[in-house]
Amino acid sequence: MGIKKLEVSWNPENQEFWEREGKQRANRNLWISVMALMLAFVVWQIWSVTAVRLNQVGFAFTQSELFTLAALPGLVGATLRIFFTFMPGIVGGRNWTVISTGALLLPAIGIGIAVQNPETPFIVMALLAALCGIGGGNFSSSMANISPFFPKHKKGTANGINAGLGNLGVSVVQFVTPIIIFVPWLGMLFGGGQELADGNNIFIQNAAFVWVLPILFVTILAFFGMDNLPEAKQSFKQQSAMFKEKHTWIMAWLYTMCFGSFIGYSAAFPLLINSEFPETNAVALAFLGPLVGAGIRPVGGWLADKLGSGAKVTFYDIVLLIGATVGVLYFLNAGNVVGFVTMFIVLFFATGIANGSTFRMIPFIFTGEKANLAAPILGFTAAIAAYGAFVIPKVFGWSLSTFGTANIALYLFLGYYAISLVICWFYYSRKNAKVKC
Repeated sequence: MGIKKLEVSWNPENQEFWEREGKQRANRNLWISVMALMLAFVVWQIWSVTAVRLNQVGFAFTQSELFTLAALPGLVGATLRIFFTFMPGIVGGRNWTVISTGALLLPAIGIGIAVQNPETPFIVMALLAALCGIGGGNFSSSMANISPFFPKHKKGTANGINAGLGNLGVSVVQFVTPIIIFVPWLGMLFGGGQELADGNNIFIQNAAFVWVLPILFVTILAFFGMDNLPEAKQSFKQQSAMFKEKHTWIMAWLYTMCFGSFIGYSAAFPLLINSEFPETNAVALAFLGPLVGAGIRPVGGWLADKLGSGAKVTFYDIVLLIGATVGVLYFLNAGNVVGFVTMFIVLFFATGIANGSTFRMIPFIFTGEKANLAAPILGFTAAIAAYGAFVIPKVFGWSLSTFGTANIALYLFLGYYAISLVICWFYYSRKNAKVKC
């Protein structure tokens, strides 16, 4: 299967080849990729929920340090994405999936050990948070790998499934962590419990250790079940031609608008709820935002395929993004936690739709002799957008520490969305736009 080199020329646009062999292979690679990518997002966002608990079990980190732990995986993950973008083309998609998925064991095991000792220095925690960036980097290589498997008219849906279900790892880790840290039998296997102020015990190491076996399983599955596409291999020099393309940078801006928001809000949402509404238990609902945003992403790609225009879907979705941000501001100022969480979920919904529709635009912008650039551009725009996972938590942290409220951060994001709306309209969605995508 995966270890056998493909003997045929890969041509998914050939209907006879696609039905005879291509569809089955493409779908098998897609679903293994989804599992690997979901675990990558789980590891990438472990700190978004683990950081909330650290001071409750004996650590003494400042609010700024906790937001930094939530943000560091985003900084490193975004930077790694730039390099990971090129790896499927250089070493093969299957090979890199095996390597990058197996590497997730490093932070998963390291965090499980470190969080059990309140004397662990912040610098060690920061290094482990940085290692979680491997999970963030995996997104770009995954998208660059999967896109060439599918014919053009199915790329939006395929990319949406890979990215959307992979993104669900954010919601999975935020849902599982508050439950798994109370499971004593797992915690006792790998150390003791930690006592909370109310006298209850939790096992915070479970948040990391619970993912070790799934990571091992999917790494082995990728080794035996995935394929390297010979035609997909390109040198770094060949792929680097994308940096000269104007639309590479425009799409990087637009994808940062949606995915950067999704992953940045995912990292900051639990801490933000805890900071703005400390008297409530609403932080337990934080997983709903990423769940909605990731779950709806395939619909964004499918809708763009169905309507034949990712640009129009993106344009109207940015309007919704702006409206939802205004709603978040309104309920934050009103001190209404129900409205605040609800509007944030709408915000996540909007980012998910645009995540799917913007990714569908890229293969339609880069066609003909530039079609070979589409895969690395998918990875590169994802790399730039991932900096949102660092910038957004840091901006929220700055806004809270400087002004005592998250309002200023939200106004800044609102301005960014307004500029994105104009850019999308001018280059792609207006009637006389030169590029139809």
